[in-house]
Parts: sequence; structure tokens; C-alpha cells
Amino acid sequence: MQGTIGKRIRKIRRLQDRTLQDIAGVCGFTKSLLCKIEADKTVPPVSTLTKIAGALDVQVSNLLDDSGNDGNVFTPAAKLSHKSMTVTDKGYSFFAFASERRGKNMQPYLFVAEKGKVKGKPLSHPGQEFVYVLEGSMKYRVGAVEYTLAPGDSLYFDSIEEHELKPVTAKVVYLGVFSEK
Repeated sequence: MQGTIGKRIRKIRRLQDRTLQDIAGVCGFTKSLLCKIEADKTVPPVSTLTKIAGALDVQVSNLLDDSGNDGNVFTPAAKLSHKSMTVTDKGYSFFAFASERRGKNMQPYLFVAEKGKVKGKPLSHPGQEFVYVLEGSMKYRVGAVEYTLAPGDSLYFDSIEEHELKPVTAKVVYLGVFSEK
């Protein structure tokens, strides 16, 4: 990956000749938050990246990796180490599969969330989401319905509905696939 998430956001925003206030306003958060993200003082959760990507009319993958690739993307298991995970300020880590692939219709992520560290704030962003639990268990609320997910369980929903997770076990590892648009 070239640069950082914040630097890529700033670069795209400036190329579009748009202000911090313009993008923050479209996303529904403060100019100060966007400034912190661009300065790499905070690592936003995936839902915030989704909103920024929508405001910039790019795919989330453009914010994660700007090297570009139109073909197949193979990710060997050895690449999925603790060091390759992006740690957010919301108490979970993620790895974006195939972030260098351009023109995607979906973005798959590997998430690791630890009990007691996830900051419980409901998320909402355009698109659809698919969650598949690999290890551990969690409570996952979508709208007014709460689900308990264990290894092998999955959930598919419209991500515009408020949703949030709470790990039940010490650690939960899950695959999340988000539609890009």
C-alpha cells in the first residue's frame, strides 16, 4: 500500500477541489473529525470509510490502497498477520481483502473484535452487508432485532439500518462483506 488512509482521502478530496467542510457535511460528521482522519490522528471504522468513499464518489478500496489492479487478487494466508490488520479507534481491527482491486461490487473484510474494547455506537451506511462468524461469538443488532452469532452463523442485511456488535467471547473473528455502492 502506498501512503496512508488519511493521505489518500486528502489526495482524492483535493483532486476533486473539495473542502473538508464539504465532505464532512455530506458524511454527517464534523470537519474536525475529517481533519483528524486526514492527518492520521484517528483511524476511522469501516462505516465511516464507507461514508467518506460515498461522498468522494469512489470505492472504499480506493481509500485503502491506490495501487490499482483490474485482474485477479490472490491473498495468501501468510499475509493475514496481526501486523497486516488496521486497528481502529472503535476497538476492533480489520484486514481489507483485495483492496488493490479496482471496479469491485463488494469489499470483503476480516474483522477481529475483543470483548470490552469495542465501543458500542450504532453504525449506519449505504449498501448491504454480509457477516460470517469464523471464531468466537457475538451479539449483532440490526434495527430492533438482536442476533447471537456463533462460528458458522451468518447474517445478511441492509446496512442503512442501524447495526452494532458486542463480542460475547473474549475475541470474535468474522468475515464481513460490504456492497461497494
